[in-house]
Amino acid sequence: MAADFDPTAPAPEPRTRIPLTLERVLLAGCMAAMALITFANVVTRYLTDISLAFTEEYSVALMVVVALVGTALATAMDRHIRIGFFVDKLPPRGRRAAEIIAMALLVLCFGLIAYYGAWMTWDEYDFEALSPGLGHPQWLYTVWLPVLSLLVMARALGRIVRLARGRDI
Repeated sequence: MAADFDPTAPAPEPRTRIPLTLERVLLAGCMAAMALITFANVVTRYLTDISLAFTEEYSVALMVVVALVGTALATAMDRHIRIGFFVDKLPPRGRRAAEIIAMALLVLCFGLIAYYGAWMTWDEYDFEALSPGLGHPQWLYTVWLPVLSLLVMARALGRIVRLARGRDI
């Protein structure tokens, strides 16, 4: 039941083919980079009254990476956001079926994001679009949208396989 769920309890580690360490290392690296960028911006502004506003491009790109990698990790560990009022009242087979449907819809959603993100990345590459602050090729930032969407899809498909085999729930 949802009332028995303790969000502070450590989640059991699912047995995945590819360890979740990949996502954890990426998250830690991106968060550290964002912290360093922000720290450098604050110190520079405090000491010299000069803003490092151009670093915002890096921070925004890193936030997108953190959001997508975090989504992949939450999906693999069954920690994604959900409202389980009705599903929690179902028997175990019904809960498993509802979770498989939810994961299939997640695959569909991120499949669309990957598809259209790939087209957007290609357009930015083809038209040689440059980022507004630093003048870097814009596709270097947007390429991570379809790539990491594929990671989310892979983690969701792995969860579907584990659910179908009866390992989860």
